[in-house]
Amino acid sequence: MPQAEQVPYERPEPGARVKAYIVEVRKTAKGPQIVTSRTHPGLIKRLFELEVPEIADGVVEIKACAREPGARTKIAVLSNDSNVDPVGACVGARGARVRMVVNELRGEKIDIVPFSDEPADFVMKALSPAKVSSAYVIGKGDPKASGDGRVTHVRALVPDYQLSLAIGKEGQNVRLAAKLTGAKIDVQPESILEGDD
Repeated sequence: MPQAEQVPYERPEPGARVKAYIVEVRKTAKGPQIVTSRTHPGLIKRLFELEVPEIADGVVEIKACAREPGARTKIAVLSNDSNVDPVGACVGARGARVRMVVNELRGEKIDIVPFSDEPADFVMKALSPAKVSSAYVIGKGDPKASGDGRVTHVRALVPDYQLSLAIGKEGQNVRLAAKLTGAKIDVQPESILEGDD
């Protein structure tokens, strides 16, 4: 008997076909039990694999994924071929590829950003659709805690008129960007610099 983890407010119609991510198969006294999920980030990766041949072939990789099911998802993509634009490959001609994934997720918004090994640059890209003026590292992670000394604190400066867009409704944009990059992000308006003079 399948168990399913559903997206809030999503009500599938009886008889409708729904794609789900298989989280686990359990052996029980009554037989095998399949645990599926519509909220798991793995669902996003698999849906993009179905729609984007470059991902299925390994030319484009999804390096990170952050999701608030039913609302918004951010993915970071990287191309292993300098001739292939990873974001363009995922979006497709006139947005056709990403639209298929959005339709399957019942209208959930998807931001596709290029991956970067440089933490400050990655945070700037992850805060999309906001335009970030600059970002810089203000604290590093504990190498013993994370194993690789990952950056844990980045400050991003945005034009004042972009501040609410960078933060997002109820902090959603900056929260997803932090989850995507693995960094703590402080978003501040450029006018804060004027106060330092």
